[in-house]
Amino acid sequence: MPALTPIHYKKLIKVFEKSGWIYDRTKGDHLIFIKKGSVRPVVIPAYKTIPVFIIKNNLRTANITSDEYLKILKNI
Repeated sequence: MPALTPIHYKKLIKVFEKSGWIYDRTKGDHLIFIKKGSVRPVVIPAYKTIPVFIIKNNLRTANITSDEYLKILKNI
């Protein structure tokens, strides 16, 4: 399995939108996405490069595995 690497926030948004997450609101420079049935929202900061630890935390919140994430990322 390839290692996760930092990516631009717009690419990360596309990954979560493909997974069924819907943009809800913006608070400061953070974009908040929700999904029906999910307890917590996914918060994506509008950074030029999102660090790996934020990507991992958001994947854990969204219940997406690293393999699924990499598959979706490859198809974008």
